[in-house]
Amino acid sequence: MIVQFIKRHYPVLFLVLLWFVFSFPFFLQNKAPYPANYQVTTFPPWSAYPEFGRPVKNDAMPDILVQIYPWRHLSIEGYKNGEIALWNPYSFSGTTHLANYQSAVLSPLNVLFFIFDFKNAWSILVLLQPLLASLFTYLFLRTLKISREGSLVGGISFMFCGFITTWMEYATLGYAILFLPLALLAIEKYKVQKNPIYLVLLSLTIPLSFLSGHFQTSLYFLIFVTGYLFFSHLKNRNLSLFTIPFLFIVFGLLLSMPQILPSIEVYSQSLRSDLFQKIETIPLNYIPTFVAPDIFGNPVTRNAWFGHYAEWNAYTGALPLFLALFALIKRRKEALFFAIAGVIALLLAFDTPFLDILVRLKIPVISTAAASRVIVIFSFSIATLSAFGFDYLLAEIKSNKLSKRIVVWGILWTLVMASLWVMVIAGMGLDDTRKLIARNNLILPTLVFAGSLFVIGIATLNKRLAAILGLALIFIVSFDMLRFANKWLPFDPKDMIHPKTQVIDYYPKITSFDRVFGNYGADNSDYYQLPGIEGYDAVYIKRYGEFVNAVQTGKPSSGARSGVVFPKYGPNVSKALDLLGVRFIVHKVSDDGKGWSYPFSLFPDDKFKEIFDDGIYRVFEARDFVPRTFLTSDYIVEKNDEQIIEKLFSEDFDIRRQIILEEDPNVSKRLNASGFAGITKYSLNSVVVQTDSLQASLLFLSDVYYPGWKAKIDGKEVKIYRADYTFRAVPVPAGKHKVEFVYNPQGFKYGVLLAVVGAIGTLIFPMLYFRRNGRNRKA
Repeated sequence: MIVQFIKRHYPVLFLVLLWFVFSFPFFLQNKAPYPANYQVTTFPPWSAYPEFGRPVKNDAMPDILVQIYPWRHLSIEGYKNGEIALWNPYSFSGTTHLANYQSAVLSPLNVLFFIFDFKNAWSILVLLQPLLASLFTYLFLRTLKISREGSLVGGISFMFCGFITTWMEYATLGYAILFLPLALLAIEKYKVQKNPIYLVLLSLTIPLSFLSGHFQTSLYFLIFVTGYLFFSHLKNRNLSLFTIPFLFIVFGLLLSMPQILPSIEVYSQSLRSDLFQKIETIPLNYIPTFVAPDIFGNPVTRNAWFGHYAEWNAYTGALPLFLALFALIKRRKEALFFAIAGVIALLLAFDTPFLDILVRLKIPVISTAAASRVIVIFSFSIATLSAFGFDYLLAEIKSNKLSKRIVVWGILWTLVMASLWVMVIAGMGLDDTRKLIARNNLILPTLVFAGSLFVIGIATLNKRLAAILGLALIFIVSFDMLRFANKWLPFDPKDMIHPKTQVIDYYPKITSFDRVFGNYGADNSDYYQLPGIEGYDAVYIKRYGEFVNAVQTGKPSSGARSGVVFPKYGPNVSKALDLLGVRFIVHKVSDDGKGWSYPFSLFPDDKFKEIFDDGIYRVFEARDFVPRTFLTSDYIVEKNDEQIIEKLFSEDFDIRRQIILEEDPNVSKRLNASGFAGITKYSLNSVVVQTDSLQASLLFLSDVYYPGWKAKIDGKEVKIYRADYTFRAVPVPAGKHKVEFVYNPQGFKYGVLLAVVGAIGTLIFPMLYFRRNGRNRKA
């Protein structure tokens, strides 16, 4: 029975085995697929402690450390505290969280974090990507009537392709694309069996992609699925086989709306909405990496000297690439579709006139993001074509005549490899070091080429050996792709993931409503829940970036493309820190007097009180800090942005008792109004303030103003005014009151309603189908 099971399912078992070999450091060595050594060696606060200096395998994935991992941690902590993390109060003085998209707040796979501890859940989340990608690809290729061995080659090629491998530890981009073959499988299965279960599956793949955390890749996924459905319609000319699956694609999009609508809203409020430009285009002279991925070096071995390895990586395996070319000899319609899709992806990934047109169209996200990421469509197309090519190749070899096609194909491959060697030996104008790197990294692809042609040649000459040819080629592809993935991905000790230090142990004592500033690492704000004023995010709120720039320059201007770094020097810095309610400053001792650290020496000795010192870090508390919230009746109405900034930072403007509004709140002005305001609750999506005053006043809160925040006074909704360029204020009557700020964005509410519609549509159709079939059987 066991033998029969293995014979029947050996391709799937082989994929699982290959995945286990790749993942064994997690299962057998207590390591995690996370660049922990890079974190503790390079990033504060750990990098300042000598005991954390460790060898670093891969230093090309900082975003995992400062964005993806802390954001996921914040999302899960929110769930465990009974909240959906719509808002992040710990970066940028408050910013959107769910809507930034890469936080993947709504990903169904977040359930792993409720089954396993966080480090193990993260590891499983990362490692599932190549396994699922291979299994879904294999199953899809089988629906196209490709052999088990050919489908296995395609699955292995996509499993560890450049895109999946280099983005694997982000646990977002891979998930955004790996459901693509599952969606195509659903289309093919429904076309043959007419079973609505496959329509439900098709519908579910859409939110599984769109909720995974990378909108750009999910758009490629959606375009590809829709294009494939249309292609199937052209082939079959059956309108119902197009319209009904398309309807379920729409249902899937509706299911994704709780993520998509808030993200559209924040995108319109971010700097990225105005940045239509060509970035991360792949240069034509990077094409040799399609055959030899490390010919220009590799960041892991610290010898990369040309290109952006992670962004531009299109490697699918040298053998699968040439098998894909062989697939074009029979002109099968399915193969032609994937060939066209691959070519289109190349035209949009390289700096071509087609990409220029796309940028000029100013399509949100697609016209602003890294162009090279569309290369994943090329990779999937090559993986699929390699399966076709594998079957065609074996069929040609098993024929009784020497195939001219195989000879021409072998000559083509030989010419490509020879050209690469000529280029390397000639030097391409390179110095000896770079020439040596290129030469050494071309040896292994050459061995793959030679080994492949050798076994193909032997099998061609001896037909009896053709039976083992497929296994030999599968072994070559497996070795090549596994080596490629293992070289890139770091597995580091789990105990090095956010290890404790003395200053980290002190964090809970400064985790309060008051803000923290300093060179302690912006990612620490999100992970350890320290209210910070800096941040790193592609879609941060544009107006806050303008305010921080104005602190430095005195005029509002656009911030950096992907983050906010607060200035340390300048005439407005101290006042701005007070305005933001900064109470604590975390300072690395070795940064004393450095230009990137806060200049304590420029201030009076009594301005700060040292409250912690471990010899590596000090923590200071401002003796007379400005509270995060206060009451005032002294305000100015000013609508011009430059005038607001000019008045805000003028010497005669007192930020402790005055605020600047852009609309008249109809509150009587008083110069010396008194009253009390104190924060009693501060969570992800809400802030509660208790007030007590003798007269009507304005309650100021130094949290960033953003649509979606609502304010209620004793349960009655009131308007929130934008104050001091980018913060909040509400009018409060005299007496004691409870003021509650709640983040409840319209986009999320409407998204949930549309998701309900999508869920009803997805479920009702199959129910009606089965009910009708049941009645027919009874009749």
